Amino acid sequence: MLHVNQPLVTVDWLHKNLDQENLIIFDATIPKVTSKEVTNEQKECISNAIFFDLKGVFLDKEGEFPNTFPKTAYFEEQAQQIGVNQNSCIIIYDQLGVYSSARVWWLFKTFGFNNVAVLNGGLPEWKENNFPVENNYKKRLTKGDFKAKLQPEKVTFIDQVLSKINDESFCVADARSKGRFYAEIPEPRATVKGGHIPNSYSLPYTELQESGKMKTKEALQEVFKTINPTNKSYIYSCGTGITACILALGLELTGHNNYAVYDGSWTEWGSLPDLPIEK
Repeated sequence: MLHVNQPLVTVDWLHKNLDQENLIIFDATIPKVTSKEVTNEQKECISNAIFFDLKGVFLDKEGEFPNTFPKTAYFEEQAQQIGVNQNSCIIIYDQLGVYSSARVWWLFKTFGFNNVAVLNGGLPEWKENNFPVENNYKKRLTKGDFKAKLQPEKVTFIDQVLSKINDESFCVADARSKGRFYAEIPEPRATVKGGHIPNSYSLPYTELQESGKMKTKEALQEVFKTINPTNKSYIYSCGTGITACILALGLELTGHNNYAVYDGSWTEWGSLPDLPIEK
């Protein structure tokens, strides 16, 4: 049975293992919040890929803010419906390189499933290597036996973040652009104030990547050292909880997993009254 020991796989590795019985490939593409593209209409996909609907299914639909973390039983049921089994090997990609795919990787890890990895470079890297693409997603009809077991240390919420911003044993890192972090450019959502969580550090997710792919382990270690040389526990934030997961992926590639992703991220923090904000 196919198994991954690292959170990232290459397109060569995936191409060689396309016929493995327990392999599931998810296309987790979403439009960037700053993009004018407002549709998830399919373009091309890797052979046998299934669409993983981050915006329409795999979230708490009753949540006040975008991409709210789903309930355990709901995530388990929806994952079963698209064919995920306990013995599945899940590879996730997106059409932007490494963007929303990291969110799906983090969701499965946070629900206790470890045989999961992101495709480095995503669909652009796959096509660059002239590997086969199709025009239709695969439809899984057989319900899986996936079981979700929440790992609560991997996700954090506003009250916990508020209690940690003056705790010197934590490092809060923000994956948004420096322009948004310092309120030099407006937030994409008009109702959200500019600025950042007090005592947090700017660490744009793009600093972890090169040409749409994640940097090497050694390069990532140097990036993280710039804000956290003693490897304190991290809280990762971003706009809506998507690119914070790229920071989580990057940290795990260095061999560390002492992080939690802030569920509401800046959309929550910058929307609510009476919260402290730095610019």
